[in-house]
Amino acid sequence: MTTEQDACPNCASLRQQLSEKDQAIQALRNQIEELSRHDPLTGVLNRRSLTEMLDAELQRSLRTGHPFSFAIIDMDHFGAANDQYGHLAGDAILKTVADTAIKLLRTVDRFGRLDSDQFGIVLPATWLDQGLIAMGRLSNAVAGCDWAGIAPGQAVTFSAGITTNAPRDTSELIVRRAEKALAEAKQEGGNRTVQIEEALPDFPPMDLE
Repeated sequence: MTTEQDACPNCASLRQQLSEKDQAIQALRNQIEELSRHDPLTGVLNRRSLTEMLDAELQRSLRTGHPFSFAIIDMDHFGAANDQYGHLAGDAILKTVADTAIKLLRTVDRFGRLDSDQFGIVLPATWLDQGLIAMGRLSNAVAGCDWAGIAPGQAVTFSAGITTNAPRDTSELIVRRAEKALAEAKQEGGNRTVQIEEALPDFPPMDLE
């Protein structure tokens, strides 16, 4: 009796080659997907991915009732550093800040690049006062980096705006509040974190009679 292997001695080899090619194609797809979700310069999440994380955390908070905080940080005087030391030094500053944040933040936190020198941080299960403590630690860590080899004599700091979620919130409203807090931090001279909470709704006075 002739077996399938006897009838097609090369079939097993062909199946193996096809399987290896399928695995290589899937690995390439996964790599492309991974690259599409991360900032090519710093390696952290890009704006689209961070926004998705913020939306997901908002939905989780609505289900569980757990609070979370969201912060936006913006490098102080970054344009001047770029002009003085060049764009390569500017890129190195952003990479160092991103690396420092990833090492310092918790594994549940999400850190991403929103714009040129602006980053966002999603802090799950975090009250606003806890978020302020986290931002203080990050500020100290960034200021304490060895910047001499990148921008000699340059003090690298950031300003930040932080907020927490509120009832009937949307990701757009949360980002807007964080941006408003960041603008206030810049106006106050930078190198600081400003917090903003959503105002409580107005209720008519209770009739105690």
